[in-house]
Amino acid sequence: MNPVAKNINETLAAAAFTQQANKFDELYSGNTIIKYKRKRVREHLSKIIAPGQHILELNSGTGEDAIWLGQHNCKVHATDISVEMQEVLKQKVRDADLHELINTEICSFTALEYLRERGPYDVIFSNFAGLNCTADLDTVLDSFADLLKPKGAVTLVLLPKFCLWEFLLIFKGKLKTATRRLFSSNGVNARVEKTRFKCWYYNPSFVIKHLKHDFDLLSIEGLCTIVPPSYIENFAEKFPKLFSWLCKKETDWKNKWPWKYIGDYYIISFRKK
Repeated sequence: MNPVAKNINETLAAAAFTQQANKFDELYSGNTIIKYKRKRVREHLSKIIAPGQHILELNSGTGEDAIWLGQHNCKVHATDISVEMQEVLKQKVRDADLHELINTEICSFTALEYLRERGPYDVIFSNFAGLNCTADLDTVLDSFADLLKPKGAVTLVLLPKFCLWEFLLIFKGKLKTATRRLFSSNGVNARVEKTRFKCWYYNPSFVIKHLKHDFDLLSIEGLCTIVPPSYIENFAEKFPKLFSWLCKKETDWKNKWPWKYIGDYYIISFRKK
C-alpha cells in the first residue's frame, strides 16, 4: 500500500492545493477573517499544548501552524501529501532556524500505519478541514490512540454538516451552495483553480462516536458561526465596527448551543483515557 494516499480523491485534493503552494500564503495571509480564524484556533490550541511536547500535525500545508508551534518550543512532525507544500514548509523552517524542532514527512492521514515516525506523540493536530477531504474519517480517527502517549490530546478543526452563514445564502438565490452540506453523504464537489475533488462534512457527534472508547471529550467551539466565513470577501473591511461586534459575540457564545454546532468550522479536542 502506498503511504502517500489510499484514495484518488485525496490525491486530487493535494494536486489542487499543490498548484497554489508557492503563492498560498500570499493569497490568504492578507485576509482579515482568515487571520481571525488562525487566532481562534491558536487560542484553543494554547490550552492544549505545552512547551517541550511532541506534536503530530496532519495536513500541515505550507507550515504556518508548524512554525507557530515551533516558536512555542514544541517539537513538530509535520505531515502532508503534497511535496510542493512541504518544500515551502522546509524553507520556512530554514528561514526561522527551527530545524531542530520541526521535521517533515510525506504521508497521508489515511495511511498513518505507514508513518515513519510513530511517536508516541503528546498531541495530534489538524487545522482547517484537511480531514474533510476523505470519506474514511472513521479509519483516520481509529488510528489516533496508538500514536499518542497516555493522556495525549487531539485537536481537530473540521467542517460540520450545517453552516448558518452558508444556509443564509438561500436568500441570495444561491440554492446549491446554501444546501450543499445538507445533501453531502456521498461527498460534495469542490474546486481549487481547475482541479476538482470531493469534500465530506462531519458533525461533532461523528467524531465523538469514533473516539469515545479511547478518549474523553474536552471541548467543542464553533468557528465562524457568528463571524462570517472568509469566502464572504472584504466583509471585515467594509463593515469594521460590525465585524468587531460579531467577533465579540462569537467569543461569548462559541461554546454554547447551538452556536458551537453551526459554524463554518468547529474546533474539537479530546484527551486520551
